[in-house]
Amino acid sequence: MTFELLTAAAGEAAPQNQFGFMEAMEQGGVIAWAIFGVLVIMSVGSFYILFTKLFEQRKINSQYEQVRSQFWRANSLKDGATKLEKNSAWRQLVDDALGADDKHGKMTDSLEAHDWLHGSLQRSEDSINAKLAGGLPFLASVGATAPFIGLLGTVIGIYRALINIGLAGSASIDKVAGPVGEALIMTAIGLLVAVPAVLAYNWLQSRNRRIAEKLSSFSTDLLANINSNGAIKPTVMTATSTKTAATAAKAPAAKPGAKPTTTTTTTVKK
Repeated sequence: MTFELLTAAAGEAAPQNQFGFMEAMEQGGVIAWAIFGVLVIMSVGSFYILFTKLFEQRKINSQYEQVRSQFWRANSLKDGATKLEKNSAWRQLVDDALGADDKHGKMTDSLEAHDWLHGSLQRSEDSINAKLAGGLPFLASVGATAPFIGLLGTVIGIYRALINIGLAGSASIDKVAGPVGEALIMTAIGLLVAVPAVLAYNWLQSRNRRIAEKLSSFSTDLLANINSNGAIKPTVMTATSTKTAATAAKAPAAKPGAKPTTTTTTTVKK
């Protein structure tokens, strides 16, 4: 008898889960799918902006190495500009500086060259920073609104659960599990969309600030070079000079009264 009962129980079909994600969304209807679609669009847009802006920032930082290693070795700003990539942020600053210097020579008023060049370079910096900041307001908006959009789905799900309770006359689990599950799912999705957007926004903003500092420093060097007719240039640090400076910094200080060490280099002519 026991064997027959076990066999009959095993032959019965396993109970199906009627409270999964798809079931909850189907119970939510058009409103639930619409809210879910909006959150998906927000998430895809956030990750698209994250990767495109990260690629743009990495490109600008890599181009800055060319500025440090090649640009200031040129005899003039025009020669140095040819060593920079076209349509890059650094090339834009150089071209705007040269253009402003040329326009100032055509002016007949008493506007000082420093003020004119400084204003022109500042406008160029602002345009570059504005381009770098493009898309970040979308990340901020997603981080601020996604939880509330998910909360809207939560409110609608709870409302539907209360309606089912009222129609059934009892708060049985089969009447409220679907709408409540839908409500919790919407809240979770809203948070999953908002958290990466906020983290990406803060990270990209910090990287933009560091790039803005580099742009400002380069702009100042350009201004000093033009006003001094090419006499003032920043020190170009090569890999060898950087290593030598680091070694000198780590060397122990000489004791008082000690004779300085002299290194003699002998050149043998072939």
